[in-house]
Amino acid sequence: MDRLKIDEPALAGAALADFTLAEDPWPLFAAWMAEAERSEPEDPNAMALATAGSDGLPDVRIVLLKGADRGGFVFYTNVQSAKGEELAQNPQAAIVLHWKSLRRQVRARGAVTRVTAEEADAYFASRHRDSRIGAHASRQSRPLTDRPTLMAEVADLAARYENAPVPRPEHWTGFRIEPVAIEFWQNGEYRLHDRIRFTRAGAGWSRSRLYP
Repeated sequence: MDRLKIDEPALAGAALADFTLAEDPWPLFAAWMAEAERSEPEDPNAMALATAGSDGLPDVRIVLLKGADRGGFVFYTNVQSAKGEELAQNPQAAIVLHWKSLRRQVRARGAVTRVTAEEADAYFASRHRDSRIGAHASRQSRPLTDRPTLMAEVADLAARYENAPVPRPEHWTGFRIEPVAIEFWQNGEYRLHDRIRFTRAGAGWSRSRLYP
């Protein structure tokens, strides 16, 4: 699995005793993600991504979080996919990460922008070669006659780039969700959960505790 990039030092263990006292969402997120990477059996960076096009009808799917820093949450995709087209029409999104082993969730929402070409190139180059070829072969979200058709295209591309680097396709890049709100949820007995929400306030954040 490609390594998730988190540019934030984790909180000290003592600070995690009561997460609702955290003053900054980013170190808290880094600490929770680090714990999830140790406890979740597979894809701790899996997150539900919700978008809506110009018709206002919401859509949701699971994608992989590939970076998180004070600039936002980053994922990569084909811009010609359904989510790519919806983000072109309405560049806003919401995400949720759910870690069942820890009984925790993190939610966020905000405006979406594309990462730089340099960022997209660097991440694409880090992917497995077969995944890079797959990014060329897949017309994501478009009708496919059958699987052999797809695999034939993959084989043709593999032959074409057999002795050459696989370049990043123009239709493939990353998106950054710049959150205006981030919520942390911890399961509690009898559904008396702990919830705190950070809301963007100028250059910083305001924090509020929420009823379960």
